[in-house]
Amino acid sequence: MKSSSAAQKSEIQQKAKVGLTTSEADFIEKAREHCELYIVQPYELYSAENHDAWRLLFARMRDRWGKYANEHFLKGVDSLCLDPNKVARLDDVNKFLEPLTHFKAKPVSGYVPAFMFFDCLRNREFPTTITIRRSDKLDYLPEPDIFHDIAGHVPMHTDPAFADALVRFGDCAHTAAHIVSGIADEHEKLQKLTSIIRAMARFFWFTIEFGLMNTKDGMKVYGSGLLSSYGEIEHCIESPDVQRYPIQLEWVINQSFEIDHYQPLLFYVENFSHLFDLVDELERWMKDGRLNNVAPGEPGVNEEDLRSFLGASV
Repeated sequence: MKSSSAAQKSEIQQKAKVGLTTSEADFIEKAREHCELYIVQPYELYSAENHDAWRLLFARMRDRWGKYANEHFLKGVDSLCLDPNKVARLDDVNKFLEPLTHFKAKPVSGYVPAFMFFDCLRNREFPTTITIRRSDKLDYLPEPDIFHDIAGHVPMHTDPAFADALVRFGDCAHTAAHIVSGIADEHEKLQKLTSIIRAMARFFWFTIEFGLMNTKDGMKVYGSGLLSSYGEIEHCIESPDVQRYPIQLEWVINQSFEIDHYQPLLFYVENFSHLFDLVDELERWMKDGRLNNVAPGEPGVNEEDLRSFLGASV
């Protein structure tokens, strides 16, 4: 039978081996148990295997970024001085990011309810996952990880025009909360809010996560879900099976999507001024009631997301 000290040593060694691996991190589980959403990044907990996963992910994306990513992203990667061999330290990322657009990465323990997420964007904060996928499962991502958030999203936040579009998107969430606060009938309130949240989620998906840009050098990627995926960043540009259309707001807000396979339908903008104008249009449509009955289907809207908006509207 092991002694108490030997057992403690074994437990410490096991934690060091696991590190901050997605779905296996004791630190994250404890934060969730204590309802701690906004946390610190315990950088010393990253294991050698965690850093190896980052190194492998970064190394294999470099050539694909050079070929398929938009120029603003490439400039952003350089501006952030990301270490290709070690998991990003958020304090270091913010040191380079904040002077450019006043945005910063904000570490979280897990899912951020919709209104809270959009409100963070409004305040130039990006909720950032701190765990990282396993090095032997680089293409399997059950939930966002730090590579997706920092190497996929954050380089785009160095661009002032893109950053401003995110802030405007955060404004839309406040507009939605204000609109539903004036609806007395509870059934009507929930129905309209569900539709508005679904429209906003679809817009975010087809732009911020999976958006394409029509440039002088051809079609390029600016969506973070594509920028952090080794397989899909090439597939979305090269495959004849992907439909690519100039973005139309009425199409996007009524188009359902599924998250567990490569996207068969994508939309492109002309530039980030175009994206900003689209967010303005989204808010106008919201005020005019044009988001109150969008087409049903994915994504689903959960009770936590609904409560986050309803609580903000009180």
